Amino acid sequence: MTAARAIDYFARDAADLPPARALAMPAISLQRVTKSWGATRAVDDVSFDAAVGTLVVLLGPSGCGKSTTLRLVAGLETLTSGRITIGDADVTGLPPARRGISMVFQSYALFPHLDVAENILFGLKVRKVPAVERARRLKRVVDLLGLERFLERKPSQLSGGQQQRVALGRAIIAETPVCLMDEPLSNLDAQLRLEMRREIRGLQQKLGITMVYVTHDQTEAMSMADQVVLLHEGRVEQDAAPAELYAAPATVFAARFIGTPPMNVLTLADGPRGAIVAGGDGPPVLPGKGAGLLLGVRPEDVRLTDGAGLPARVGTVEYLGADSIVTCDVGGQSVAVRAQGRVALAPGARAALAWAAERMHLFDALTGRRREP
Repeated sequence: MTAARAIDYFARDAADLPPARALAMPAISLQRVTKSWGATRAVDDVSFDAAVGTLVVLLGPSGCGKSTTLRLVAGLETLTSGRITIGDADVTGLPPARRGISMVFQSYALFPHLDVAENILFGLKVRKVPAVERARRLKRVVDLLGLERFLERKPSQLSGGQQQRVALGRAIIAETPVCLMDEPLSNLDAQLRLEMRREIRGLQQKLGITMVYVTHDQTEAMSMADQVVLLHEGRVEQDAAPAELYAAPATVFAARFIGTPPMNVLTLADGPRGAIVAGGDGPPVLPGKGAGLLLGVRPEDVRLTDGAGLPARVGTVEYLGADSIVTCDVGGQSVAVRAQGRVALAPGARAALAWAAERMHLFDALTGRRREP
């Protein structure tokens, strides 16, 4: 189904909308949702709840099932098994138009032959909302999004950011309690993405709507979300607030996916005085045995010392202005260090690394799951 056709699908059948009582509680709940195509499970036993008035981000790499999950919530795909509720209404078998939701697509899906005002008002006209009410809502939306000067322009006469605002306006004007967004900023440059994510977050908080937002960009997720559902190969890897996802990743995948540069994950081995980095000679980084364990430490938590610490050899130094990323070799394993300012170390130089014990993360080498020290 094309995005333009899907918009029409959301707009029609207004007479069959669920009762107001159901739409008054816009929290979304997915319970053991699965979507299969033959032997392939694109979404595999996914469960999570989105609280009323929160922004929930579905995050993960390409092919992890995040967009398919969103389309299942929207009703654009049919579940293989599981249950979806919006408020206290079971919408599992309902068409999109009866779910009380709006959606913003990656492609914006603007009608090229309609001007800005007509694009924004399209759904209301399909629902036969009275003209006076349409005018009231249009004024409110264009004031919110700063589109007053563009109402008579066609999409081809707008910049990418302006087109994105029109797509947002079309979703907002529906005044549904739930809004779904499928990578809405992926077509914009970096600076505009920064501005638009602030606008979207501000609008979501101001309007008090429940929003489910799909992205592969961890920066968008960490800066916008109340809750992040991290997906990997169709399954939920971790469901947590951004701060928890960063501070206590549940798996090696979560640890490596969140953070730039990603967390260092080192294989440990048994040493004579404790666990050591495999391939190195020590000193020990943990008391006790290290075999079967992985040690994680974020680059920003690693320090370059004057000699006391883990012996390392410098590989590369990337100067980024405010800080530098120094990549070191420890026993054949790579360790990234984020250091302030410019670092006066040449490739091949000897260095020593250290970090605080409370900044370490332990994972089971076999399962990849987090283990407490």
